[in-house]
Amino acid sequence: MADLKYYDVIFKPIITEKSMSQLEDKKYVFSVHPNATKIQIKEAIEKLFEGTKVDSVNTMNYKGKKKRRRFIVGMTPKRKKAIVQLTEDSTEIEVFAGM
Repeated sequence: MADLKYYDVIFKPIITEKSMSQLEDKKYVFSVHPNATKIQIKEAIEKLFEGTKVDSVNTMNYKGKKKRRRFIVGMTPKRKKAIVQLTEDSTEIEVFAGM
């Protein structure tokens, strides 16, 4: 397990058409640290946003893509995405309020 603080786990919210359509079901999509576990993501959401209670966390890992520029071959960084389901009595997250 990674030794991460709760403010290091969540990078940014992911705002796409599909993620905006999931807001009615109280599902929020975030970009998270690649080494973060589901328990760390749950604790970070509950600490960063007051009044939220997380029901479940689903994560997806994305490998880095191979990119090349002429003769130099490299990789883009790997990333991780988390879909957070809040409970019914939980308050909404303010970041997504104006969307």
